[in-house]
Amino acid sequence: MTDEVEFRLGLIGDGIGRSSAPRLHELAGRIAGHSVSYVRFDLDGRQDTTFEDTLARCAADGLAGVNVTHPYKEKAARLVPIQDLRVQRIGAINTVLFREGRAVSGHNTDHSGFVAAYRRKMIDARPGSVALIGAGGVGRPIAVGLGELGAEEIRVYDIDAARATRLASDLTTDAVPVRACVDIAEALDGCAGVVNATPIGMYRYPGNPVPDAIMGKPRWVFDAVYTPRDTEFIIEAGKRGAEVISGYELFFHQGVDAFRLFTGLSVDEAALRAALEQPDG
Repeated sequence: MTDEVEFRLGLIGDGIGRSSAPRLHELAGRIAGHSVSYVRFDLDGRQDTTFEDTLARCAADGLAGVNVTHPYKEKAARLVPIQDLRVQRIGAINTVLFREGRAVSGHNTDHSGFVAAYRRKMIDARPGSVALIGAGGVGRPIAVGLGELGAEEIRVYDIDAARATRLASDLTTDAVPVRACVDIAEALDGCAGVVNATPIGMYRYPGNPVPDAIMGKPRWVFDAVYTPRDTEFIIEAGKRGAEVISGYELFFHQGVDAFRLFTGLSVDEAALRAALEQPDG
C-alpha cells in the first residue's frame, strides 16, 4: 500500500452525517491492500449548490466515483449514462463511475444488495405476496429484486399515489403483477412479506411506517433503514414472529458491490464484516 490515495470516492445525499459508508469503503480498501478515501457531500439545507453541480464537481475533481442516496437516486438516473437494461428499467441509481472528469456509467447496487440480503436470511424461500411501502429510489430496485426472487404479487403503497402508480406501471410483468394500493391496509391484507422502503425509522425520521393495529403477522419483513439497525418496524415485526432482514444487510452487500465497481477489486466479506463490528476509531 502506498502513501498516495489510490481511490477517491464519495457519497451525495441529504442528512448523511451518520452514514457508515465511508468506514465500509475505507476498511474494504485496507483489507484489499489499497488506499481509499471516502467523503460525504451532504446537501441537506444547502442553498449554495445543487445535486447536479455537486456531481459534476466530484467528476471534475478526479474522484473515481460516488454513491448516491436519498433523495437523489431517481434524479441521478436521468443525468448519468446507464448501459445495463435492468438498471434502465429500475430508473434509479446509487453508484456513479467517473472517467476523465465526467460521469460515464450509473449502476444500482441496492438491487443486487437486496437480493443478496434476502437470500442470506431466507435461502431459497420465495417471497410470496409482498407489501412494498415506498416507491422511490430504494423501492424501485427492491421491487425488481422481489420479482427476480419469485414474488407472487407486489402491492405498492406510497404517500405520493402517483409515484406508486408509476412504479406499478413501469415494473409489472406477466410473471409478477405489481399494483398500486390506495392505503397501507390494502397493501398489507394477507401479505407474506412487508418491505419498508421509506426513510421512516431512521434517526432523522423516527417512527414505524406500518401502524401496529394493521401489521398482522407477516412471514418475513425487510427494513431498508439501517441507522439504527433495530428500528421500531423491525422490533414490532420480530415480536409477531416474522423472519427479520435488517437494512444493515442491504447496506453491507450494496457497499461490497459498489466497492467492486469503483475499484475493480474483490474484498474478503468475512473480514470486512468483522472489521465493521469493531468500535470505530
